[in-house]
Amino acid sequence: MRYKDATLISMSDELPIILKVYSLYRPVDSINETMPKHRRYSLGNSTEQTLLELLRQLISAKHAPKSHKAIYLIKAQSELELFRFKLRLYLELEVANETRIFQLQSQVAEIGRMLGGWLKSVK
Repeated sequence: MRYKDATLISMSDELPIILKVYSLYRPVDSINETMPKHRRYSLGNSTEQTLLELLRQLISAKHAPKSHKAIYLIKAQSELELFRFKLRLYLELEVANETRIFQLQSQVAEIGRMLGGWLKSVK
């Protein structure tokens, strides 16, 4: 069953960076649905998994004691960098509209700034 809005799970008190990463999933999934099969089940699935792992690291950092937050945030930075490379592959392999990828890349850049600021604050 699909929900148009997350009425069962309140997102209003969530960290802005987590909301931004969460909001990337739908457009990525939408792009993946239009990919040729051989790309969808390799690059497409891998990109979704990277995004979910990024989300997992951010949630772990949110709940970790201050002394451990940096570890999760550094892992999140690695996942974000990997996600950037995969978006670049989307462009190079021409599996998605350039405009959509550029929009995603600008959101990723903003997430990167937020992540860098958070990491700086815990070091």
